[in-house]
Amino acid sequence: MDQIFVKPLVTQEVLRTRIKELGKQISQDYQGKDLVVVGVLKGAYVFYADLVRAIRLPLHIDFLIAKTRPLKDLPGQTAKVWSDLTEKITQRHVLLVEEIVDSGKTAKFLVEKLHKKKPASVEICTLLSKPGNRQVRVPLRYVGFEVPSTYVVGYGLDYRQTYRNLPYLARIDEAPVKERV
Repeated sequence: MDQIFVKPLVTQEVLRTRIKELGKQISQDYQGKDLVVVGVLKGAYVFYADLVRAIRLPLHIDFLIAKTRPLKDLPGQTAKVWSDLTEKITQRHVLLVEEIVDSGKTAKFLVEKLHKKKPASVEICTLLSKPGNRQVRVPLRYVGFEVPSTYVVGYGLDYRQTYRNLPYLARIDEAPVKERV
């Protein structure tokens, strides 16, 4: 495996502080509501776990697995749900937890899919937002950090399924030589 140099972008301490702030705000906003927090796997798993522990009210958890990128079996589509919810969300408040909203296409696709199940509301909480890369408008209710157009790994985010275990966020300075175009 090629070694890639990563440069720290957000430290563990800064992550912890921001997640506590998000948890406090979400707790206030959803007080007295039937909340289902939906994590998008695989990337959001670390952020999701820390976030739900920071939310100080009763809630239900669920997950879905979405594949992004052009799909050979579904021309024209860039996202597909591989594993759907197990909780019923009709007339319940849904908080969709993403690790990163880049182009916005996947987030928009998932929100539209969730709306078909008739929830009371659907909002997005994302650890990272790359507004400079946005191709479709998608409202983000809670944002951990805005980052520039750079490849970010760690804290659940990966490069070829590696680096998810870094306890902080880092940017990859340079892709391996064979990956360059």
